[in-house]
Amino acid sequence: MADASDELDPQLAAVVEEIQAAGVPPWHAMAVESARRVEDEVFSAGGGPEMRSVRDLKIDGPGGPIPIRAYRPDVENPPTVVFYHGGGWTLGTLDSADDICREIAARSGSLVCSVDYHLAPEHPFPAPLDDAHAALEWAAEYADSLGGDPDRLAVAGTSAGGNLAAATALRVRPDGPDGTIPLAGQFLLYPITDRAFDTDSYREHGDGPLLTEADMRWFWNQYLRSPVDAANPFTAVLRAPDCSGVAPATVLTGGHDVLRDEGAAYAERLEADGVPVHHAHYPSLAHGFLSLTDAVEAADAAMDDLAERMRAALG
Repeated sequence: MADASDELDPQLAAVVEEIQAAGVPPWHAMAVESARRVEDEVFSAGGGPEMRSVRDLKIDGPGGPIPIRAYRPDVENPPTVVFYHGGGWTLGTLDSADDICREIAARSGSLVCSVDYHLAPEHPFPAPLDDAHAALEWAAEYADSLGGDPDRLAVAGTSAGGNLAAATALRVRPDGPDGTIPLAGQFLLYPITDRAFDTDSYREHGDGPLLTEADMRWFWNQYLRSPVDAANPFTAVLRAPDCSGVAPATVLTGGHDVLRDEGAAYAERLEADGVPVHHAHYPSLAHGFLSLTDAVEAADAAMDDLAERMRAALG
């Protein structure tokens, strides 16, 4: 990719320095339980826009109850976005995704249903994906009970959640393996799309900031049951033999992100298969930038851009 990264945004660089000064170890250097505890402490800061309502509930899932948190902005009959948090399929909670879900709901005018899917390694592939699919099925049937419009439905996610959103969209496209659920869009926010560590972005940014090659190898090792799973198109969506008919996509990438090139490659792949795609690239930003809207002006502007795309796609 030409001009894939500019100089790191100075406000984001300051955030990185703060995290390093706080002594947060790399994800891969911790036991899973410790990493989860640190992730929750670092990202569950609270705050964000006020909502008309925020409801915590549980739905039936294939592996047991799935907690859902529904954010309804002060909008009548908003479109419905099913959101999957990041964290390498291993970390993350409804609380750690709270800020970003509030921002998306408020700025896009959407009912956001955040999904607390079962985590690896206790629940490896396909358990998180099966939960993601079950949550979408539930939203398609019951979003109207929360004030949302089930006929204007989308999936969205950050990082590993972007992977789950993309794989779920593949599962429910027309003639998909799990029956069709009409989606107005999929919003893939610095998504994981392949288990390949040989891209330019891995070579350039394997040491971070905010996500490293060693972290990603660790996350993949938690998620996959065996090396065979790495070639499954529902773990590595870039390897899907055909993406035609999948929902229109918006893909966001950051220049200083190891996942940059695989996100861009998936956008190109979708476009080649005839799927309408909007790829928004932010060359000065790093992984996770949408969680930094309060501290990084460029990330705040990116969130506004995302919300505008969502409003256009979802009506």
